[in-house]
Amino acid sequence: MTSIDPSPATDATASATHPALADLAGYPFLSALTERRTRRIPRGFSVNAGPLSHESHNAPAPLSKLEEAILITCVTGITGITTHDGPLVENNGLDELGTPFLNIMARTGSSADNAQATHFFMINDDGIFLLRSPRGERALELLKDLPPKWGDWTESDWISAADECLVRVSDRRLDFPREWPYYLGWNNQASNTPGTTVFFPVVDCTWQYINAILILLTEPGGMRPLFLDDWRSFHPKNAVEWIAKIASGLGIGPKIPYHPIGGLDRVRSGYLNKQSQAPLGFGNTLRTDYEAFFYFQNLMLLGQAMGLGGWIHGSVFPPYIWQQDDAKGWHGLGFRLEEPKKHHRWPPVPASQPNPVGIDGILEGLTPPYVSSMDEAVDRVVESKYSATGPAYGNEKVFSSAYRNSDDARAFLAKGTRFGPEEIAYTKEICNYIWDTYGRFPAHVDAFYTPGMWLQFSHLELEYYDRFFDPRQYTRQAAHDGLWHP
Repeated sequence: MTSIDPSPATDATASATHPALADLAGYPFLSALTERRTRRIPRGFSVNAGPLSHESHNAPAPLSKLEEAILITCVTGITGITTHDGPLVENNGLDELGTPFLNIMARTGSSADNAQATHFFMINDDGIFLLRSPRGERALELLKDLPPKWGDWTESDWISAADECLVRVSDRRLDFPREWPYYLGWNNQASNTPGTTVFFPVVDCTWQYINAILILLTEPGGMRPLFLDDWRSFHPKNAVEWIAKIASGLGIGPKIPYHPIGGLDRVRSGYLNKQSQAPLGFGNTLRTDYEAFFYFQNLMLLGQAMGLGGWIHGSVFPPYIWQQDDAKGWHGLGFRLEEPKKHHRWPPVPASQPNPVGIDGILEGLTPPYVSSMDEAVDRVVESKYSATGPAYGNEKVFSSAYRNSDDARAFLAKGTRFGPEEIAYTKEICNYIWDTYGRFPAHVDAFYTPGMWLQFSHLELEYYDRFFDPRQYTRQAAHDGLWHP
C-alpha cells in the first residue's frame, strides 16, 4: 500500500530547493514528447475490466501543493514580454495596424492577438478554483521578484507564484450524477475522482470578438468587409436596398443572401467593400479557442516530465457544467446564464440557448449585465489597449521593456496606427445589432466557450500498472514517488 503526504510545505522546507526540481528541469523535451501517454487510473481506484480487473487497497493520493503549483504556473505563468516584430507599412505603402494585441505580457501558450482569453478552473478535493493570470504592471513586478528561469526556482517560488493566481469558486469538488447526459462512457467512473486534480478551460470570446472586428475594419478603404448575419435572410428595408437585392438576383451585382449589418449605406459611401463579406456565423469563435489546446499539450508534457498520470478527455457536458442546482445533484462552476431574446422562429444554437456570461465578481465577460451597453463594451476594449493603466500599448513602461532601447519602443508606438473613430463606430453598430437581434452577445458563439474537454492529473495506481503493463510504458511514473515524495 502506497501513501503520499500531500500537506503544504512548511517554511523550513519551502526555503530549500526540492530535490525533484533539478530533475524536472533536466528532463529532456524529446523524452517528454516520445514518452507522453494517456494514463487514466489514479491511486485508490479499482478497475472492473474482466481479465484486466484490479481491486485497489490504497487510499486516494492527492497531488502535493508543490505539484499543483507547477501545473498552475504552466497555464498562468508570465514568461516575459511579447516580441513586436511585425511591419508597420503595407506593401501598398499604407500604414499597417501596429497595435493588434490585447496584452503585452507573454505566457506559455500561443494566443490569437495575445488575447489570453483562456481561463482554467482547477478542481480538486479542496474545491473549485479559478486560475487568474497576473497582467500588466503586476505581472512585470512578479517577473522581477523571481529568478528569470523556471529551472532556478525554489519550492517557495513555485508555490507563491501559484498562490497569486488562485481564486476560490467553491469549497467542494465539482460533482454531477455519474451517468449520461453528464458524463460519456467510462468517464463516469474514472473522471473527476477523489485524489485527482482536474484542469478545465473556458474561453472568454467577448474581448477578442470585439478586438477582431476592429482589426478587420483597419483594412484600407475599399477592402474592409461587409459584416453579414448569415442566420437571417436579407430583407431589404428601403428602395435602395431593394434595387441592390434585385440586381443581385439578376447576376449584375454582388450576391447578398444574408442580412447586411449596418445596412448598405457604408457600402455606398465606399467605406466597406460589398465584394468582401464577413458572415458572423462562419467566424464562430474567431479562432480564439485554439489557445486552450496549446495549454493542454503544455500540461500533458509537463505532467509526463513530473511523472504524473495525465488524461485529456470529455468533461461534464455543457450546459450542465456551468450550473449549480443541489436539487438536481448539479455542482458545477456557478456561471450566470442569461436567457436569449425570444423569437417566433428560433435561430440556430447557441443563439437560441442561455448564454454563460460569467461568475459574478469572479470572472465576467464583456457583455450585459457586466456592462451597461455594447457601446461601453467596445469602449472598454479600446481603453484597455491604449490607456496608461491597461495591459497593452498605453503602458509604455511594460511595452518598452522588451527593447534594447526605450526610444525605439516609443518610436514604434508613435508609428503604429490605432483604431479610428469610423472603425469604433461601425464595431459598435455590429455589436449593438447582435444584442438587439438576439438579446445576447455574442450570438454566434457563447460568451464563454468551452471545447468540452478537461485534463486530469493523478498519482497512478502503480500496482495495477505493475500487474498488467510493460514497465517501459510508465518508467517516469514509477520513479515519481522516489523523487517527489522521498
